[in-house]
Amino acid sequence: MSSPIVTAVTSLFQYPSSFQATLVSSKRQVCPSQAKVPLPFRLEPLKSVELYEISIAEIQKHYTHGTFTATEYIQYCLDRVRLVDPYLEAVIELNPDALEIAAQLDEERQRGHVRSSLHGIPVFVKDNIATKDKMQTTAGSWALLGSVVPRDAFIVAQLRHAGAIILGHTGILMGIRHVGVKSGIHLTYRAALVGKDDHIVVTKIADRIAVGSSGGSAVAVSSNMVPLTFGSETDGSIIGPAQINSVVGIKPTPGLTSRSGIIPSSYSLDTVGPLGRSVQDAVLGLNAIVGSDERDPLTLGKARHQDIDYTQFLRNQSSLRGAKFGLPIKRCWEFVKADQKREATRILDGIVEAGGEIIHLDYQCAEERIASNGKWDWELGGSSKSEFTVVATEAYNGIKDYLSELSNTNITTLEDIVAFNVENRGTEGAFPGDHPAFPTGQDTFHQIVATRGTKDDSYYEALNHIQKQTRSAGIDAALTHTGVDGRVHELDALILCDRLLVGQQIAAQAGYPTINVPIGVDDAGMPVSITLQQTAWKEGVLIKWASAIEDLRNKILGGRPTPEYNAHLAKNVPIGRKHIPPS
Repeated sequence: MSSPIVTAVTSLFQYPSSFQATLVSSKRQVCPSQAKVPLPFRLEPLKSVELYEISIAEIQKHYTHGTFTATEYIQYCLDRVRLVDPYLEAVIELNPDALEIAAQLDEERQRGHVRSSLHGIPVFVKDNIATKDKMQTTAGSWALLGSVVPRDAFIVAQLRHAGAIILGHTGILMGIRHVGVKSGIHLTYRAALVGKDDHIVVTKIADRIAVGSSGGSAVAVSSNMVPLTFGSETDGSIIGPAQINSVVGIKPTPGLTSRSGIIPSSYSLDTVGPLGRSVQDAVLGLNAIVGSDERDPLTLGKARHQDIDYTQFLRNQSSLRGAKFGLPIKRCWEFVKADQKREATRILDGIVEAGGEIIHLDYQCAEERIASNGKWDWELGGSSKSEFTVVATEAYNGIKDYLSELSNTNITTLEDIVAFNVENRGTEGAFPGDHPAFPTGQDTFHQIVATRGTKDDSYYEALNHIQKQTRSAGIDAALTHTGVDGRVHELDALILCDRLLVGQQIAAQAGYPTINVPIGVDDAGMPVSITLQQTAWKEGVLIKWASAIEDLRNKILGGRPTPEYNAHLAKNVPIGRKHIPPS
């Protein structure tokens, strides 16, 4: 499906009027009210079952009891996408074989074979994740339209094996099209962004964007198109969209999930993770995609640790008693706006009331790794100390390797993509002024090409520097915190309110996992989240604390803030006319 603008579903959000927290259970939650949701965006029941905010466990219960089949649910999801995506524009393409696959999985279930908790569950994958089927994989770029991938991405093969149905590809706000120096990787494509040139700025309510390259995936799950999606992240591309769209995002340690078959940015930083409306759903997604892959050496390292089942770590708020969390202050909390602090403080106070402890601290590397204005900046420190030096070199090599395996295309190098953009400058924005989404053209593509992928002294110095600073002088040091009284505190996790993504940038450079939990809305109606950090391979620890905090949030607020789609009429596009008020 065409997707000119991925529109964040954040305009505005509401707290559910009633919502009962559940934990690892298929018991039906009280359905959050859709009273404030405009008619075109409301979900209708399927065979008398309310599907608004439905969980994966609940869907499986209905499959098991025969309330509805996977085929019927897939048709329902396809209808919803066609109804609301003309406005949201999160989905770039739908799988024409989805219903046939669903019917096959229904037959398997009837024979008594259920593959996993994702059997018959529809999911979307970001458009840089290869699917060897009738769909395109282009990272949204017109340059790759028509190219043929050699195989499914490893995580797609795992999802299919688990019985998940790849319903389609989601659009990308940032990808193979352009890299903007101050703004990450931008893309005009078959899913063009009408853009802002700041990585984390969100436009006014009527035309908000989804923030980050996995924005389409975040919008699709937040708006109840599907219960689970998948995205990739180099630095902020899962957690950023998850925050601004009020969903849970898990950014795993690079190497826990394979990157093979995924259009890359950085070998050292790239990772793949799930987005869901609850921690439990996101964890079910993570379970399905972890694994070692011979095509991704990072998944074969000796230090790598993978747990058999990450649902074993799910907890409720009672687990918060005795927990100790570190709250980084310098250039982090000190730059959080007052209305966001208010929402975060409500949860932090709740943690303390539940018997936990919040310890104020600083990253040792804060002044060296975070800009003095508290904003995300991957060029910070100059060529021998910057994240961009690492990403630029690795992007050149990674993209070249990925393109080398494609067939039915003349695009074989990054230079070919640059040339394509020049030849199609009207839509691709190759030069300043060509396209409003790309005010500086493809300047950073030129910088990446200039590296020729050479791993010179500056590259190795930069890689060593960012990892050392963000690990031993960053997250690891903060987790073992020495207080003013000289006592050493072994912390359970770091906790941030991080819309500016500076804490996330520390985790990205370190190669450490994070998880995002939505906790409220600011004065403008934008979602506010907290993000948890730990050291490498500690996803289980993060899941424990994220699920406990989510349960606490449900008690305090009644559930995740859900979209209201305010100001949707400001976007002059047709929306499905299924919901027409009676005359």
